[in-house]
Amino acid sequence: MDDTHTAPRPTVLITGCSSGIGAAAAQHMARRGWRVFPTARRHEDVDRLREAGWDDALALDLTDSTSIASAVHEVATRTGGRLDALFNNGAYGQPGAVEDLSRATLREQLETNLLGTHELTTQVLPLMRSQGHGRIVQNSSVLGFIALPYRGAYVCSKFALEGLTDTLRQELVGSGIHVSLIQPGPIASRFRDNAHRAFRARIDAEHSAHAPTYQAVEQRLAGAGASTPFTLEAGAVAAKLAHALEHPRPKARYHVTVPTHLFAALKRLLPTRWLDRVLLAATASERRPG
Repeated sequence: MDDTHTAPRPTVLITGCSSGIGAAAAQHMARRGWRVFPTARRHEDVDRLREAGWDDALALDLTDSTSIASAVHEVATRTGGRLDALFNNGAYGQPGAVEDLSRATLREQLETNLLGTHELTTQVLPLMRSQGHGRIVQNSSVLGFIALPYRGAYVCSKFALEGLTDTLRQELVGSGIHVSLIQPGPIASRFRDNAHRAFRARIDAEHSAHAPTYQAVEQRLAGAGASTPFTLEAGAVAAKLAHALEHPRPKARYHVTVPTHLFAALKRLLPTRWLDRVLLAATASERRPG
């Protein structure tokens, strides 16, 4: 059979593919016939991806402009200037009370979760504009629209990402480029392990006014106690991603877990003070030393 005129596979660039949501998303979209460019920050993770058969795996560090530009250039070179979709998934969580976040610590959180994501998006937009279509999907969080104590840096980054994304979506109307947000909630991944390392590296828990509470925070991050209720596997996010990339009319927002649906409803219905009470009650056990 002559397949010389067969349409090329659609292409997607995905950040944060060393594990969790990024890895699941890459596998899911590959099974659906997409050519996936999975990326990871650490070169050893990129090597591991290539050893697993991901020939298009690339290094991409969201805190490094040169790394971002190099990855986008490599994708464009390999595809002849084509990129159908971008899934901005790479991120980490920096725990700690707001008053214990140094300027440098908050800047590091924003460099990865917001500024690097923004720069990567602006780098791929010319490719999408030149071809007249594209999909940009941002992996946000339930903490992109509600706040929880001791997660201020991450909340800040995701609230900002949602606002920037809403603006971008409006500005791209009529361009053929669609923009969506995914709001996962609790997903089984290495996110807690990475957050634990960030907490120990950047928060002076011993000398903080929040020292008694930090004992419980660290126990939670280390995996002590009950697991987070309603936790889903990463494939639940990948299924929403597929809809956002393939449906002719993708949604602006995709809620994934029960907490995301619940808190979105409560935010619409409750006054702020009432919502605060609900959120503090829901997280009370996390702040009590075991």
